[in-house]
Amino acid sequence: MKHTQIAKITLSLVLSLAFSGAAFAHSVEKEGYLIDTRGNVVKNNYNECWRTGYWTPAMAIAECDPDLVKKEEKAAAPAPVVPAGPEKPAFDKITLQAETLFDFDKSVVRADGKQKLNDEVVAKMKQYPQVEVVLVTGHADRIGKDSYNQKLSEHRAAAVKNYLVSQGVEASRIETAAKGESEPVVSCSDIKGRESGKNKKLVACLQPNRRVMVEVKVQKPTQK
Repeated sequence: MKHTQIAKITLSLVLSLAFSGAAFAHSVEKEGYLIDTRGNVVKNNYNECWRTGYWTPAMAIAECDPDLVKKEEKAAAPAPVVPAGPEKPAFDKITLQAETLFDFDKSVVRADGKQKLNDEVVAKMKQYPQVEVVLVTGHADRIGKDSYNQKLSEHRAAAVKNYLVSQGVEASRIETAAKGESEPVVSCSDIKGRESGKNKKLVACLQPNRRVMVEVKVQKPTQK
C-alpha cells in the first residue's frame, strides 16, 4: 500500500514539473502577451491578443501578429550567393606595338599591321563568341605635346577598331580608349639629348610605350 502511494505521489510531482516547464516555455515564447494559467494567450471579444505594456514587434508570434512575423522572416532570409569573382577571360590581354601597326607618328594601319590584327585579334573574336566586348586602348610616348599624343592614341585606337569591323567583327563588340602618354612602360630617363623624333636613341628606347592594348571587357558566363 505504501509503495502504491509513493508511486502516485512521484507521478503527480513529475506531471506537475512537466506542466510547469511547459507553461514556462509557453510564457517565454509569448512573453509579449497576457497568458492564462494554461499558457494560452488571453484574447478579447474580437479574438485579438492582449499585449503586455512592454510588447515590441520583435516579440510578435504567428498566432497574434502573423503579418509582423512574416516581415521578420523575410528580413532574416539569407542573402543570395554572389560569385567570388569574374570568370577568367577567354584570352589574355594582347599588346600590339605601334611600329608593327603604324608608321612612326601615323595612325593608318599598315599591311603587315593588318595581318597582325588578323592573327592576334580577329581570329580570337571569331573563336570566342562569348566575348561580348573588347576594349582597344591606344598609348603614346612622351615625345611631343600631351594634347597631340592624346589625339594620336585616340586615332590609333579608332583605326584598329575600324579595321576589326571591316573584317567582320561587330562594332558593338569593340570599345576604344586613349591614354596618351599617361601610362608609360619605360621611362628612358638616362637617354641624353633633346626629346624629339630626331633623337633616335630616345625614340628607340621609348618604343614599348607606343602600343595598342586589346583586352576582354565583357564576357558571357560559361553555361554549366
